[in-house]
Amino acid sequence: MSGSGKGIVEGKGVSIGIYTTDFENEFLSLTDIARYKSDMPHDVIKNWLRSRDTIEFLGLWESLHNPDFKQVEFDLFRNAAGANVFTMSPTKWIEGVNAIICL
Repeated sequence: MSGSGKGIVEGKGVSIGIYTTDFENEFLSLTDIARYKSDMPHDVIKNWLRSRDTIEFLGLWESLHNPDFKQVEFDLFRNAAGANVFTMSPTKWIEGVNAIICL
C-alpha cells in the first residue's frame, strides 16, 4: 500500500500496520492480518478475494467511496466470483475496477 505508516495495533499476537495517505482516512494492512492465518499471507488474500461475498463487499465499499469506480467491470467480476475457475489478485481488482481501496 502506498502511503505513510501511521502506527501499529496488536491483535492476537500479530502486529497490524495502520496506513494513511491523507492523515484523515486510515486503513489496516490486510497482509498483516492474513499473517495470523498463514506464513503465506498473499495466498490467504487471493483465496479471500475469490469469494463472491468479498467481491460484493468490496464493490459496495467502492461504489460508496469512489466516484471513478468502474461498475461494468465490477459486474463482470461479481458474476464470475465463486466459480472454481475464478481467480482474483489485489492488482487485478485495483486495475480492473479503478479501486481506491488498497488491499
